[in-house]
Amino acid sequence: MAVRNQLIHRSPQAVWAVLADPTLYGEWVVGPSESTPLDQLWPEVGSRLRYTVRLGPWSTEGVTTVRHRETGRELELEASFKALGTARIFLQLRPWGAETLVVCDEHPLRGIGGTLHNPVSEAALQLRHRGMLARLAGVVEQRPGEVLRA
Repeated sequence: MAVRNQLIHRSPQAVWAVLADPTLYGEWVVGPSESTPLDQLWPEVGSRLRYTVRLGPWSTEGVTTVRHRETGRELELEASFKALGTARIFLQLRPWGAETLVVCDEHPLRGIGGTLHNPVSEAALQLRHRGMLARLAGVVEQRPGEVLRA
């Protein structure tokens, strides 16, 4: 299971505001080049985002569905690519003083991704998380609002 942590120098509320904004999804998630909410209630349980992933001339669409949420604390998503199957992504926000420790846990659920899950794909997920959590920190910390002092 690929689990990674990132300390973000903002409050859990500031981090949640980014997670709850479907228009920012493509800015912090590694892979999608654009995203479109399919439901107006993101991130309510059952709400969905459609996104496009481009790699050179190749592109594919996926859908991410909210499976669980505790406002300001937890967001559990299921990302689905037709050809690759589905993956579970669990984001937990833990207050860390005035900052937020974000814990990301992702693993394949169904399809070829689950069937071929191995130490090499696990290492690739760790690299993806490193980039994704760093991007999330960047988006949150660059937004106007509270500024934390060390």
